[in-house]
Amino acid sequence: MKLTVIIPVYNEIKSIKILLEKVLETKIQKQIILVDDFSSDGTREEIINNFNHKIDKIILHEKNLGKGAAIKSAQKFVDGDYVIIQDGDLEYDPNQYQIFVNEAKLNNHKAIYGSRVLKKDKFVSVQNFSHKVRIWGNIFLTFLSNKINNQNLTDAHTCYKMFESNIFKSLNLKEKGFAFCPEVTTKLSNLGISIFEIPINYQGRTYKEGKKIKASDGLKAILALIRYRFFDK
Repeated sequence: MKLTVIIPVYNEIKSIKILLEKVLETKIQKQIILVDDFSSDGTREEIINNFNHKIDKIILHEKNLGKGAAIKSAQKFVDGDYVIIQDGDLEYDPNQYQIFVNEAKLNNHKAIYGSRVLKKDKFVSVQNFSHKVRIWGNIFLTFLSNKINNQNLTDAHTCYKMFESNIFKSLNLKEKGFAFCPEVTTKLSNLGISIFEIPINYQGRTYKEGKKIKASDGLKAILALIRYRFFDK
């Protein structure tokens, strides 16, 4: 089974080299699509100079559009059996791709999410107040997503989302930013597709270390949930 790995990247010079090396080293059949969302910190140069001939498809945005827009840019180039989203930082471990692939092979799931909270011992320790706020924010947004979409997820806003490629390519994705997460989760619900969760390792980072999601993205997520569930199916 072939896995397409979509990597949306924006200003990740501190982590991109290590991250891409880890992805390339994974022992699975894969296609790698990297989308640089107009990085200005040297990330783009690092990708072009050192990974141009190692990555299957590199897409370079001419302006910063957002994570969702980067994923949409990659959508039409997917040629694997399944597709997984990989952030350009080191919060999520590419070595866990095999767990997703094995689960898909064994049970033929259409969508699998990697949950950061299914195993409490795997969840990163709370480092500071802003990190604690993000954790509780994710819990609230997951609760709201479950209520609106009649689902039973523990981590709706995880980065690690894997989809059967035919389903992923059929989705008319509209959100340009982090609201991609509630959009895709709601659209799967609208299609009657169940989402299976597996526990994953997670090492969160601080804003000082490059964390980009903001409180305003939480409001956008709520609006996206309402929009795609009730008004824009």
